Amino acid sequence: MVRTKLILAIIATVMSVGGTGVWFLVSERQAAQVRREKFFGSTKEYPTSGGEKVKIEW
Repeated sequence: MVRTKLILAIIATVMSVGGTGVWFLVSERQAAQVRREKFFGSTKEYPTSGGEKVKIEW
């Protein structure tokens, strides 16, 4: 019984530490993408967000 509780506690600890690590990596990757977009500029020539329509040039 004690060994089962110990194993469950270890599993819960590993999962919480792993979840925190994944959250940190995702947030850091998103921050790096924002910095890259600010430095190099937007990669989209015709933004479609915010209700703007795409202008097609012939």
